[in-house]
Amino acid sequence: MRFRAPADRRYIARIVSKNAFHLDEAAARRVLMVQAFETGPADGKPWTAEDRALVTRLARETTPVDARPERYLDERARHALHMLAPRDKAVARWLDRRLWRPGWTLLALLLGAVLGLAADALGGSQHINLLAPPVWVVMAWNLLVYLSLLLPVPKRARAWLARRLARVPGGSAPLQACGQAWARHGWPLAVARAALLLHLAAAALAAGLVAGLYLRGLVLDFRAGWQSTFLDAATVQTVLATLLAPAVAATGIALPDAAALEALRVGPQGAASASAAPWIHLYAAMLALFVVAPRLALAVWAAARSRWLARHVALPKDDPYFQRLLREHRGGTPRVQVLPHGAAPTAQAALGLRALLAQVLGPGLQMTVADATSYGNEEAAAQLAPETETTLRLALVDLGTTPEEDTHGRFLQALRQSAPGVPLLLLADSSDFDRRFAATPARGAERRAAWQQLAAAHDAAWAAAALNSPAAADETTTAALEAALSR
Repeated sequence: MRFRAPADRRYIARIVSKNAFHLDEAAARRVLMVQAFETGPADGKPWTAEDRALVTRLARETTPVDARPERYLDERARHALHMLAPRDKAVARWLDRRLWRPGWTLLALLLGAVLGLAADALGGSQHINLLAPPVWVVMAWNLLVYLSLLLPVPKRARAWLARRLARVPGGSAPLQACGQAWARHGWPLAVARAALLLHLAAAALAAGLVAGLYLRGLVLDFRAGWQSTFLDAATVQTVLATLLAPAVAATGIALPDAAALEALRVGPQGAASASAAPWIHLYAAMLALFVVAPRLALAVWAAARSRWLARHVALPKDDPYFQRLLREHRGGTPRVQVLPHGAAPTAQAALGLRALLAQVLGPGLQMTVADATSYGNEEAAAQLAPETETTLRLALVDLGTTPEEDTHGRFLQALRQSAPGVPLLLLADSSDFDRRFAATPARGAERRAAWQQLAAAHDAAWAAAALNSPAAADETTTAALEAALSR
């Protein structure tokens, strides 16, 4: 199990940055559950806009004004779950499901030790082959594990773990969405806990092997020898001296020279005759040095890391949902000033625009529509001062109009001059344009690119939407609104 994959580093970077909320594991699961119900499909969902407004009001009443946003998120989620749990019994079952039990560490130690003790470490006879004891297999396997720590977790392993975390048997669509969200945000914690169990089990298995070596040595007389078709005694001495050098240094047991090793050679008719006690000491030392000690150190690291991650589950502040909740926590009513160019929006377009903005800013927003700025009078827009505590200024244009720097560019520049510190969004109403050019999508893409280029030239966020028939805001429109608010 590894700890330093790029995705893991990005997660840790998000945690220590200012662009994330930091909640403990239980609180994060509560918040993600409520988010799934509030942002998921509405069909069959036991949650309404009135419910959302109520829990927001309750959270603001029960959370101190100077409290951290994390406290507000958790408090709001608690109020919401008091209402959701009776409506969907699976909600409580998923939240009550224990994803981690401290007793699992003891179980891992016990299983590892039992497997180590039960393993036939010395083979099926009382003869130890110095060149091929099972101990070398154990150490070779652990060496591969240590090398794997430098590599990313395989995609298949990550996918399997994510499926396990996201599994909500028989759950509704919001519950499935919650499981998937937890799989994204909670998988580093799950990896750390899995690593803890694996390291403890590996250390206990090696310790069990060592204990088995000595316990069987008390009642059996083991003999050591070697045999090889291609290697001579000098080569064997060199190989063993290299492999066992750390154990020799730790125990002070000297290896026999080439002549002595030649005497330990087992022929077709002969049998091992030398006592295996020194070799058992050396192999036990190797297991202790290269398996038990490193695995215990890695287990301590994994335990500390998992404990820290359990208190610092990161939820992104730049998520539109959390951006909206953050604005609610700060208090005040979102205020949007709509500044049309060329022509005022129709009543239907204004209603569609309000519905679109409400998906990001909440249904309680206040929207005012200024008089349209006529062509050739763009400098007058510099006199359009923002209203008190304006959250967003929205320059409204028709996508069917060709963007021009001399007109629309001056309009945006004048709006910047009138309120340099207020977020500005250039929104193009695509209702008529999309209807007229439905058969030529390439033209629509070209026109959108032109407007986007103009907005970028004036440091304004940009989006297009059909205001006469507004549907749920797509990711592009939502991202544009959030980009404008974060400028």
